[in-house]
Amino acid sequence: MKRWFPYIKPYWPYFILGPLCMIVEVIGEVLMPKLLSYIINFGLEGAADEGTRVPAFILWLYDALGSNAGFILAIMAGMILTAVLMMIGGVGGAYFGAKAAVNFATDLRADLYRKIQGFSFANIDNFSTGSLVTRLTNDVTQLQNFCNMMLRMFFRAPGMMIGALIMAIAVNPSLSVVLAVSIPVLVAGIAIIIGRGFSRFARMQTKIDALNSTVGENLTNARVVKSFVREDFEREKFGAANRDLKENAGSAMRNMIIMQPLMTFVMNATVIAVLWFGGNQLVDGQMSTGDLAAFVTYITQILSSLMMVSFLFVMFSRAMASAKRIREVLDEKIDIADCERPTGARVTRGEIEFRNVSFRYYKNSDEPVLDRINLKIGAGETVGIIGSTGCGKTTLVSLIARLYDTDEGAVYVDGVNVRDYELFHLREGVGMVLQKNTLFSGSIRDNLRWGDDEASEEEIRAAADAAQADGFVQSFKKGYDTDLGQGGSNVSGGQKQRLCIARALLKKPKIIILDDSTSAVDTATEARIRETFKTGLKDSTKIIIAQRIGSVRDADRIVVMNDGRITGVGTHDELLAGNQEYAEIYYSQVDKKDETKGGEEHGSKNA
Repeated sequence: MKRWFPYIKPYWPYFILGPLCMIVEVIGEVLMPKLLSYIINFGLEGAADEGTRVPAFILWLYDALGSNAGFILAIMAGMILTAVLMMIGGVGGAYFGAKAAVNFATDLRADLYRKIQGFSFANIDNFSTGSLVTRLTNDVTQLQNFCNMMLRMFFRAPGMMIGALIMAIAVNPSLSVVLAVSIPVLVAGIAIIIGRGFSRFARMQTKIDALNSTVGENLTNARVVKSFVREDFEREKFGAANRDLKENAGSAMRNMIIMQPLMTFVMNATVIAVLWFGGNQLVDGQMSTGDLAAFVTYITQILSSLMMVSFLFVMFSRAMASAKRIREVLDEKIDIADCERPTGARVTRGEIEFRNVSFRYYKNSDEPVLDRINLKIGAGETVGIIGSTGCGKTTLVSLIARLYDTDEGAVYVDGVNVRDYELFHLREGVGMVLQKNTLFSGSIRDNLRWGDDEASEEEIRAAADAAQADGFVQSFKKGYDTDLGQGGSNVSGGQKQRLCIARALLKKPKIIILDDSTSAVDTATEARIRETFKTGLKDSTKIIIAQRIGSVRDADRIVVMNDGRITGVGTHDELLAGNQEYAEIYYSQVDKKDETKGGEEHGSKNA
């Protein structure tokens, strides 16, 4: 309860008024059968002289009115007034319950989203995308529904059960013994069914995760699916996940379906027993007709309230499964957060240093992804990083903006340990264009303004021009107002890369990192982008990760990486002459003519 109290506290009036309104309705429901019994006993049978135990007020009213018709009308007026109050209470309870539940869910969903936004890459790796979507939507909705139902039923069901039980005992204590048998049987059955249901609902939610992941993956990669003609495979994959969910949902629901017939059977058996024993008392003159009718109604109310309680417990079992999953996200320890005493430092020059840095994605792994990296990059320097796939290039630059944290050693920016920066200030000074070029639904202008919310039209166009994107943007009918669709689905890979570069340039960072972000761009366009970097980003530190030698050839220095280690640092000519790995990459990328020319140049320079 302590976990959920912050979401209840701001709306405590709703959480109080809702149950109070339901109590008004409960009081009315408990009074109605008794009022009906007065009409039967006094108004229709004239039983005022039969010694039936009734309140003195009812006897006085009966005598004062002096006729059965007048008495019936008076009691009916009381019943109508009670019904009106019940209606007001019911509507109020439903209204305040809904308000409380919706606000509770809204704040919880917002906190979940904020928590996920603060996750590092390592935190996100602990949850699948589909699972996080399910927890933000379906699981929160389950808690919202339970909260709404609880506010409407938590006092209503137990209140009606207790009130009806007291009234039933007051009407006929001996006949109430029947409940001593039926209620324990019903409670035991409900407890067994709900106990089995919790694990089933937990499994069902994980199957919803799997289904969401399958759908999301298919829709996101629709072009790849169609280009490889894998629609049949994806349909079968979806069908398997859908069948798995159906089977688990069916198992959970079958368990709960047993509850309704069980309760109906016990209720009907109890009513039959009451009519049998109560009928005998009626024949013997020990009980009036009105009291028997009221008693049967109270029995029905008691058992109906138990059914409501059981339904509440069904929702409770499913809500608790969802609550557990939500707590896992809220309790997830974010491994990358602002330090307790930030220095207030900002990135002003762009100098970077890696000091004996090691890193593992899986902390119990024997082999590090990065192993004892030492590298210093001067402010304003252009550094290329090259190496085989999976050698740790992307991981290395991810440490600069603290997308991951080092396991050993430290990364310094402008002489300050990155752990001592506030994350906002650190990442504000670093612009990254990642391998996966991500654009968002909305216009081109909206996407570019991720780099600077307040950028003017001139600044937007200047950044796009520097990234060689302005030309193709202007060719669109709506220009910068062109809608990109989900994930930039209506632009080519090269266009998407240039828009991502423009977005990073608009940020005007002191450190800009291009992670293989010109791979889909032709060499001439790439050359113009590199030239723009030289002239327009003189004061920014530029790190370029590439597979093509041509992308980094003109860099001030080139870093060669292999298997998580730095195997060489130098200019193109120095590495070509003294680093075998770099030379192998270079000669594998040039044709025979270029190879001969390159060999001659190499020989002449050595001479």
